[in-house]
Amino acid sequence: MKRVVITGLGCISPLGNNVDTMWSELLKGTCAIDYIKALDTTEMPVKVAAEVKDFRPEDFGLDRAMIRHNDRYALYALSAASQAMADSGLQVDKDVASSRFGCAIGSGIGGIQTFCREHASLMANGTRGVSPLFIPEMIANIASGNTAILFHAEGPNLPVVTACATGTHSIGEAYRMIREGRADAMITGGAEAAICPIAIGGFFNSKALSPVEDPMAASLPFDARRKGFVLGEGAAIMILEDYEIARKRGAHIYAEVCGYGNTCDAFHYTAPRADGKCAAACIRGALDEAGYREGEKLYINAHGTGTPLNDKSETLAIKLALGETAAREAVISSTKSMMGHMLGATGAIELVICAKTLQTGKVAPTIHLDQPDPECDLDYSPHTARDYAADMTISNSFGFGGQNACVALRRI
Repeated sequence: MKRVVITGLGCISPLGNNVDTMWSELLKGTCAIDYIKALDTTEMPVKVAAEVKDFRPEDFGLDRAMIRHNDRYALYALSAASQAMADSGLQVDKDVASSRFGCAIGSGIGGIQTFCREHASLMANGTRGVSPLFIPEMIANIASGNTAILFHAEGPNLPVVTACATGTHSIGEAYRMIREGRADAMITGGAEAAICPIAIGGFFNSKALSPVEDPMAASLPFDARRKGFVLGEGAAIMILEDYEIARKRGAHIYAEVCGYGNTCDAFHYTAPRADGKCAAACIRGALDEAGYREGEKLYINAHGTGTPLNDKSETLAIKLALGETAAREAVISSTKSMMGHMLGATGAIELVICAKTLQTGKVAPTIHLDQPDPECDLDYSPHTARDYAADMTISNSFGFGGQNACVALRRI
């Protein structure tokens, strides 16, 4: 089994369109949730979201044809991948063969902006009004495919679709590709751009979205007042490499990927299991593979959506996985309190945050945690960032369909 390390990071996020800006704003406790600017919300039940701001894909080297022929979610992915590749310094066919260089970029929903645009054209103009590029712009694998084209990644290509666990599963599967010797390096992460009326309607009517109109009180993970999650958008990408290749070429290494858990609740299509049993098995699987030992300093980036069911069941899952004592010693936070829920991209951005936590020795807070739920009684790092030299981090992600994912990182 190969060792796998992270050598490049990139992101397009509600808190900034590069990793340094995003991380700096997280540590300040900045809330990116605001009134929706891209849509007229007068007749909509939800008024707030965490939108990406000042995004210009041309700033990341994308040409006009690429910009014109990609859905917004794919443009986020391509832009984040361009940053990550530049950060890594990896050179295809010099450091790794193109045939050993793969891509695993997932999306929970895919090109829903394209779907809505082309449906409107269909209603107005009939089938002849539908763009010939409708399908390739809309499908959820195209961000991974087009990123592979851009960077000549001819090896394994595996776009994962597991709802809100997509980004974490994508990185976990990319880790396994390298660990098992199927690839030498992978571009991996998640992307989403689903702030649109039909997605808002669907999530709201399923009682998942927060109806609160105050941006500073809408996303409240682990707080007794929580009423649902807030939609976010963006993309986050990592470059994973075989440790020996990265070491030999003198690459900067953020962290080692050392564990991956993947289970299913097999219980309900939207609700998590109340007992946290299968989520706990997922977390435990990642910890065991990573060689976690009780007493090590652990940071957990929680799924922490701010929905009544998730936060209680995740708290219980952490206790089951770690044991009561170790669970109370772990430092935890939900960065969704600041960036909302980026759906298929959220696990990827939260693993970027885990890598930065190991690199900097700082933990981003859970903001607005003013009235902790008595059933959510662990250390959720309320209000302000803190210094914490973690030995290891994990990121939890849970998705509709009972999908559970957890990836563990170690300081190296």
